[in-house]
Amino acid sequence: MTTPRPASTASFDAAPLTEPVDPKAVTAFAAELRARGSSGTNGSSIIAIVVIALMAIIVVPVVFTTIVGMVSTPGGSGFAIVPLVIFGAVAVVIAIGSFVGWRRARVTRYRLHRFAQANGMSYEGRVTAPALPGMIFSLGGSRMSTDLVRGTTPRFVEFGNYQYTVKRGKSSTTYRWGYVAVKLDVPLPNIVLDAKGNNGFGSNLPASFQREQRLSLEGDFDEYFTLYCPEGYERDALYLFSPDIMARFIDNAAELDVEIVDDWMFLYTQRRVSTLDPATWAWLFGAVGALITKLDQWERWRDERLLLENQTAAASASPAASARLANERLPFAPPVGLLSPPPGVAHEGRRLKRSFPWVPVVFMIAFAAFWFWSRSF
Repeated sequence: MTTPRPASTASFDAAPLTEPVDPKAVTAFAAELRARGSSGTNGSSIIAIVVIALMAIIVVPVVFTTIVGMVSTPGGSGFAIVPLVIFGAVAVVIAIGSFVGWRRARVTRYRLHRFAQANGMSYEGRVTAPALPGMIFSLGGSRMSTDLVRGTTPRFVEFGNYQYTVKRGKSSTTYRWGYVAVKLDVPLPNIVLDAKGNNGFGSNLPASFQREQRLSLEGDFDEYFTLYCPEGYERDALYLFSPDIMARFIDNAAELDVEIVDDWMFLYTQRRVSTLDPATWAWLFGAVGALITKLDQWERWRDERLLLENQTAAASASPAASARLANERLPFAPPVGLLSPPPGVAHEGRRLKRSFPWVPVVFMIAFAAFWFWSRSF
């Protein structure tokens, strides 16, 4: 994967990411996170702490006592203690490594907290099962966002690291993503931009979409992204992705996958987003800053299909229901005079239709067939 170049337009204070920290302040902030249930300590960290405690209380004293007893026993062989010495050394190294990792994680959280403060944002250590509509947030189990840095001006933006676990029989795989969530002013059609610059053997996205939903845009946009939009919304996508918008995405987000769903825009990457690397923050701040300056023109988009559908539904509704609906606004924020749909009316066409992931399935079948064939000889 190509390393993104820092955006020169990003202006922020990166000093808290690298400057020395006060150990007392780190300890106090860790206690504050624990008090509000956002310490970021997951199951693996708890296991590491338990392992360190067991090694300190049981393993190390037992190994030390055994070695002393063997050395002091007349006629004892010195070679017999070599395995115990190796075992004890490995146990000590594991304990020290776990402690260093635990301490480094606390310092990282404190530095990100200070970085957020210095730039007018806020920090949250952990959010379990975040209620976001993006494609990665509904997969697997043990879903968790960590090291969230949030800003609210000029619009809500959240930078975070995310992970989820998929179980397959007795084995499980944990997938990790970095994401940026940007709140939009109006819900838009479900559009996905699959960046070609971060793909390997096919798309790196966790979802596949039907080929009929691909839309080719003018210029060289197709060299950087594969765009998917719901069938029937091609004209809307062309309106939303005008030449100036396309240029912004090419110049600033060519290494990021993009998903627009409801009133959110998500930028995805398979590297950590919330990090202590100033260059990564410069890249992300530059990309987000360049994009949100153009998002205001998306406010003028209206779903004409939905307007017609809801006008028809409102005309056939009972007088009481019509009076109740008259004071509500449509999900796509049309003029106040139009009526919103009654409960149960589906917004067909707003979501992309997903396809079955044939490529990995065929690959797995071929691999299994080859394995059984090789075992037969």
